[in-house]
Amino acid sequence: MELTLVGLGFLVGLLIGLTGIGGGSLMTPSLIFLGVEPLTAVGTDLLYATVTRTFGLFFRKKSGIRYDIALRLIAGSLPAIILGTFLLREIDRGVLNEYLTLFLGVILVASSLLSLLKGELKVSLRPRWAHVYLLGFIVGLAVQFTSVGAGVIVSFALVNVARIDPKDVVGVAIVYGLALSSMSFLNHFLLGSVDYSLAAFLILGTVPGVYLGTHINRRADRDKLKRVINVLILLIGIVILLQWAGW
Repeated sequence: MELTLVGLGFLVGLLIGLTGIGGGSLMTPSLIFLGVEPLTAVGTDLLYATVTRTFGLFFRKKSGIRYDIALRLIAGSLPAIILGTFLLREIDRGVLNEYLTLFLGVILVASSLLSLLKGELKVSLRPRWAHVYLLGFIVGLAVQFTSVGAGVIVSFALVNVARIDPKDVVGVAIVYGLALSSMSFLNHFLLGSVDYSLAAFLILGTVPGVYLGTHINRRADRDKLKRVINVLILLIGIVILLQWAGW
């Protein structure tokens, strides 16, 4: 099992290094398929995401970060964190595990479709700062229960609705994703839904995976690889929904 986890961490880290796609869309469902309790899979992935995003921020040039947008997203997520704290403690754990799987499947399908359509779909909406706060709330609530969506949904909205330069969006997604995963992890830490040994094995495999991916990504067709991964995430989301429905 330990070697499987290290291998999973390496594979996800390699894909992160090659494409920059967040690992949550692959890591959380993979842990569930390996038999990990859904709530524990989410909490553990949030710890994993916090560590990997810390490395991403460390290597990111500060000039490429729009802190005005990132801070507003974080402010919008704070009420969602508070609401998530209440729901995670008040809802029965069995009910959480059952409907968390449904929510995860929906978010995976939605996020993969948004990624596949990014750059091709333009939304006719005049963006306002209020929309950024609302976006932060919606994504903050989704990440509480699935650990997925911070990068993909925010990036899609900023590029296709707000028309922000994609180069700036990457930095915003890293800063916001790190803040959100850290706060969400704290909730799961207090709830006791984090497997630290599992996270350690995943991180152990991810570090060399990211290193290798970043060193060979110049030779890979990143756009084509991203499309393949997003189609895979879409299929995973559909499988999760079908399993939840009992098909």
